[in-house]
Amino acid sequence: TAVVGPNGSGKSNLVDAIRWALGETNARELRGARMDEVIYSGGAGRAPMGVAQVELVLDNQEGRLPVPDAEVAISRRVTRNGDSEYRLNGARVRLRDLERLLTATGLTQSGYSVVAQNDVDGVIEATPAQRRSLVEEAAGVRGLRAAR
Repeated sequence: TAVVGPNGSGKSNLVDAIRWALGETNARELRGARMDEVIYSGGAGRAPMGVAQVELVLDNQEGRLPVPDAEVAISRRVTRNGDSEYRLNGARVRLRDLERLLTATGLTQSGYSVVAQNDVDGVIEATPAQRRSLVEEAAGVRGLRAAR
């Protein structure tokens, strides 16, 4: 899947929202200096908001996530005063619980499920050995050659 559209249409904001909901904790990875910058700060006659929230609803009919539900809702919410919470199907969970759930699917903020444009540029400019290492890491077989 790819997100495409003209400049300024919100592609990066959409991808940042997905990464944030999946647990990204580094504001710089979301094109910001501080995490509270994910909250709308107002502009052009519009008042600032006091909260940011993203909810992802995932199709789990094939059972890739280890929960019995056909749909899985993952949400993250943060307020200006710094209160933050994650929810799984409406129940509050810790970030580490969410990460544990998602790890088996590869759908994590630190995995290769979301690739930024500058990361694509890095792959294009990489040496063949660097590309091979990247593919081995993404496939989860990087340590096998050393063990062999």
